Amino acid sequence: MSIELTTLLIFGSLIVVLLAGVPLTFALAGIAAIFAFFLWGPNSLSMFAGSMFRYMTSFVLVALPLFFFMANVLERSGIADDLYELMYKWMGPTRGGLAIGTVNISTIMAAMSGISGAACVTMGLIALPSMLKRNYDKDIALGSIMAGGALGVLIPPSVPMILYGFFAQESVGRLFAGGIMPGLLLSGMFIIYIYIRCGFRPSLGPPIPQEDRANWQEKFSLLRSLILPVILIILVLGSIFSGLATPSEAAALGALGSLLCAMIKRQFSWKTLRQASYQSLRLTCLVLWIVAGAALFVSVYTAVGAPELIKNVIASLPVNRWVIMIGIQALLFLLGCFMDPGGIIMLTTPVLVPVIATLGFDPIWFGVIFIVNMEMAFLTPPFGMNLFYMRGIVPPEVSMVDIINSVWPFVALQAVGLIICMAFPQIILWIPNLLLGAS
Repeated sequence: MSIELTTLLIFGSLIVVLLAGVPLTFALAGIAAIFAFFLWGPNSLSMFAGSMFRYMTSFVLVALPLFFFMANVLERSGIADDLYELMYKWMGPTRGGLAIGTVNISTIMAAMSGISGAACVTMGLIALPSMLKRNYDKDIALGSIMAGGALGVLIPPSVPMILYGFFAQESVGRLFAGGIMPGLLLSGMFIIYIYIRCGFRPSLGPPIPQEDRANWQEKFSLLRSLILPVILIILVLGSIFSGLATPSEAAALGALGSLLCAMIKRQFSWKTLRQASYQSLRLTCLVLWIVAGAALFVSVYTAVGAPELIKNVIASLPVNRWVIMIGIQALLFLLGCFMDPGGIIMLTTPVLVPVIATLGFDPIWFGVIFIVNMEMAFLTPPFGMNLFYMRGIVPPEVSMVDIINSVWPFVALQAVGLIICMAFPQIILWIPNLLLGAS
């Protein structure tokens, strides 16, 4: 059977099975097993156990449960409450200040947690009632929380970057460094948009009343709430960029640091530890099952000669390489509307990385661009994860239509940020080259 026909059958079967509602991990592993059986016989199935063991025991993946644990402990530590009090007093008197403060807090939480759900749910519970009480427009309030939460997949430490680095065989440390500037760029664009829009229409984000405003002494005293987050961020990212620890070792430091933060805030209890551990176990099992399925699928597809086919197809295309790159980004955007970003990364990375190498693009630059695109996937309906996080915590008067309508300006800003990062690669590559040397 030719590689072209095999490719058509494999991916055609995968699409049919996914549309039938089969979970991604079972779809990937099941199709891999079926094609291995018919292509190479029953004995080929014995390689699955060894292949799965090799993938699942990778040292890089040790970081996943540790970062999940760190995020879950921080979510229960009370740090977000203190940060919101800080932003409320400092930013509240400004038009749109509570929404701007929400984006700022989400940016800080992104640098502590590495996942989107932590900031989205936490700020939805803390900031949304306060903004609605102050007569903030629903679009501004909901959009700022969901867009700010999505920064967690881009600003390091980022769990999706760990998955991309694992499947692309690229340095997670360099990916982390590459995500800093795009993350701050998008955060800044969200803030500027909120400020300008509320400036033209003050009713969208009215300032807090005079009696709720703090004097300068109170404002400066609230800056103490930044101490623990800054220390934790320096502990995790500083240990990676200084070369003192690998991302997996830094994740262990972060997990320990989150426990110490909870103890200092007097929020630590055995119940907190049990809940954080249980939730981290659930997330880890979910992700690692998908990793296992994707690993088997990629192993089979690689064995039938996929890398050579991809290179030949790309080399024969009579178009500029940037046209292909734009097409890839459009494909990823469409996939993000219907699939989980983690699954997209695991499924497409082994296929796209040879394409990028053939086209001559920097792999770290492409990896960060990929993650920026996946950040959009957390907001785009019908299956954007942050839409469902928000639906689970909003009051009854907020409908799903309100939630979906609120994200479109921020999705547009993410798309603009993606274009800027594509047009100016040094936005991504400057910090990795500065801290870790040119690749």
